[in-house]
Amino acid sequence: MGESMLGLKRTHYSGWINESDIGKTVTVMGWAQRRRDLGGVIFVDLRDRKGILQIVIDLNDVSKEDFDKAEKIRNEYVIAAEGIVEKRDPETINENIETGTIEVRVKNLRILSEAKTPPFMIEENSAVREEIRLKYRYLDLRRPDMLANIILRHKTIKAARNILEERDFIEVETPIMTKSTPEGARDYLVPSRMNPGTFYALPQSPQIYKQLLMVAGIDKYYQVAKCFRDEDLRADRQPEFTQVDMEMSFMQEAEIIDMLEHFFTRLMKNVLDIDVALPFERLTYQESMDSYGTDKPDLRFGMKIIDLSEIAARCSFKVFRSIMEQGGRVRAINAQGCGDFTRKQIEDLTEKAMKYGAKGMAWIVINEDGSLQSVITKFFKEEEVDEIIKKVQGEPGDFIIFCADQLDIVSTTLGNLRLDMAEMKGLRNKSEFKFVTITEFPLLEWSEEQKRYLAMHHPFTMPIDEDLALLDTNPGKIRAQSYDIVLNGVELGSGSIRIHQKEIQQKVFQLLGFTDTQIQDRFGFMLDAFEYGTPPHGGFAFGVDRLVMLMIGADSIREVMAFPKMKDASCPLTNAPSRVSKAQLEELDLLSGVHVSEESADKIIAISTEDVEYVANLAKLTLSADEKEGLTRDLADIIRFADRLNDLDTKGIEPTAHVMPIQNVFREDILEASFDRDVLLSNAPSKEDGCIFVPKVVE
Repeated sequence: MGESMLGLKRTHYSGWINESDIGKTVTVMGWAQRRRDLGGVIFVDLRDRKGILQIVIDLNDVSKEDFDKAEKIRNEYVIAAEGIVEKRDPETINENIETGTIEVRVKNLRILSEAKTPPFMIEENSAVREEIRLKYRYLDLRRPDMLANIILRHKTIKAARNILEERDFIEVETPIMTKSTPEGARDYLVPSRMNPGTFYALPQSPQIYKQLLMVAGIDKYYQVAKCFRDEDLRADRQPEFTQVDMEMSFMQEAEIIDMLEHFFTRLMKNVLDIDVALPFERLTYQESMDSYGTDKPDLRFGMKIIDLSEIAARCSFKVFRSIMEQGGRVRAINAQGCGDFTRKQIEDLTEKAMKYGAKGMAWIVINEDGSLQSVITKFFKEEEVDEIIKKVQGEPGDFIIFCADQLDIVSTTLGNLRLDMAEMKGLRNKSEFKFVTITEFPLLEWSEEQKRYLAMHHPFTMPIDEDLALLDTNPGKIRAQSYDIVLNGVELGSGSIRIHQKEIQQKVFQLLGFTDTQIQDRFGFMLDAFEYGTPPHGGFAFGVDRLVMLMIGADSIREVMAFPKMKDASCPLTNAPSRVSKAQLEELDLLSGVHVSEESADKIIAISTEDVEYVANLAKLTLSADEKEGLTRDLADIIRFADRLNDLDTKGIEPTAHVMPIQNVFREDILEASFDRDVLLSNAPSKEDGCIFVPKVVE
């Protein structure tokens, strides 16, 4: 059992003690990182938030009781030590830590808390499965690199607050429980006990409230806001995340963009001491899509997309001409200096192109002697090839790739291949930071699935003034007064000038397919507010998690969040989400007309196709989509039936024994048709010439 502090007071953090403290009596507290027993002298590396310090427990300096304690110390024990700072002997200096020239000779020792052996080493860059790290996140956060991430996050938020408050912004908190206004990602819903059958929604952003604050005259608002979106997760997404949210009245788009560029420049300087050039490069949405195939381009390297459609429409190559006749596009990328890609690398790029939606990938290598290496040049006239090489500014050593298809497939394919090739050549330097501002997004995008327009950003975005007339004639061509700040190919955040006129807002709602009744039900309170004098206003919000992820060069925002969720939105630490009791569900009026026993309310198990696929992978089985769905339904039915059996009242019913006569029989063998070879080998990891291929694993 651990001791109490017994009046001891920490005087120094371990990492703050230096040679100027030699001779001083200090009290330090923290975790035992490592213990070395040399017989009569025990060395302990003491770790706290600020660093590591060596303490020395010598049998000649402490009581026998304290020395006996020191012999019991193991990794991650929490200890307190009082002693004198001394300079280390030259041969014992440790240059790997900041306190490596000093140590503390202990006079008084306390073990404040004992510890079990951790499931992984508490050290930087520990190679541990992420699920284990998140299950024991409180241990994972002890690691110096994780602690540094959390501290950098704190510094970033603090710097953002300081910069905004210097510009006279006011921090205002907005509600977490609000009204569901479904448009975009799914809401997380919270049932109301006081109003049965109704629900709050957790905010996807404080969008409506911050606009109402402009109506209220706050003029300059900001908030470090928690936001919630029920959407599929990926490396830069979590179900709950933090954004710095801001809104301003009486400012135009150009003024807000200028303010944002200065804001991010100051932020990078204050947090990382990095100078970012002003102004940021600015691209319209269309320019970004045409040149980079995406609205969030990575500008740390070149490889712009080049349109060859005019040449393709009249060239000799039938494939290119046919695509143009079908209304498609032919575009290319000149990957300068990539002519040394191997055949295997080119084949890998071709496979990726097909995964991105293309039917293949044509290419030309310009050899160092100027000759061309390709399978497609024979289909062109010599002057056509020369024209293409001139158009893409090809030089010896370059690698030119082509994509011919419908515009969306061409943009997606070349945009992704551009990133792939840059990764292969090591051009995406994580210590380089390249900002770009994207403007003039389309206001609306057409959904073939829903057969209606959807808002590209959100339904409160103001159209560009000269496009207002298109609201009645050609809404798909309307450009929005919206803007994104992109860093290294990652969208940090979005903003826009908002609609502040009720008539325009109603018109946009109608274009999105809302009826007058739906508009009033979902947004009536906002439209009512617009009738009481609404200033022109605009704003912006950026994700803290994404920005800090890029600052530290991580690949996932889970590395910069204290307690993130897994990819399935679950928490291994707390086992959330979890089932709740029947009583809780009844209290919220969520079981009206549904019979659920107390036991089954706690034991219902949800089976998903992902569960079936996971088990199939373990069993090395290949299942079709129909088989997965069928097995999922069957397993759910079995579990429901078992729960119904469990609910049967069997009190007072005597168990019945059934004895059945059994005799041995011989089953008659009936020959069945043999399986087809492809069926037999369908689950083999790899096949070669109709046989299972077993790789050579022993030399």
